[in-house]
Amino acid sequence: MAENQPPQQQQVQLRIDESKMHTTYANTIRTSTTNDEVVLDFGINLPVPGPENQPTLVFGVGSRVVMNWAGAKRLAISLGQVVRQFEERNGEINIGAQQGKQQPKLSQ
Repeated sequence: MAENQPPQQQQVQLRIDESKMHTTYANTIRTSTTNDEVVLDFGINLPVPGPENQPTLVFGVGSRVVMNWAGAKRLAISLGQVVRQFEERNGEINIGAQQGKQQPKLSQ
């Protein structure tokens, strides 16, 4: 017997269960962190008239995802890859102010 052979790799089959999945739309995200976790709040910015008809954005949180730092890093890598692939096919995604529209300034 050869004692210096590396152990054989075993293939694992991945099954994805989507039976309890909920799909939501988000056009904005808020992040907060602790030493142990990253909290991602996904939601929708809703423009509403504020006092004296000043434009106000209301951030309606629809979903919250809490991840450990290793999971957050894997998410960042995965998102970076899919965005890069999309931009290679379709051109750069502009996240600045839309042409002809001025973005309202948020006050905190």
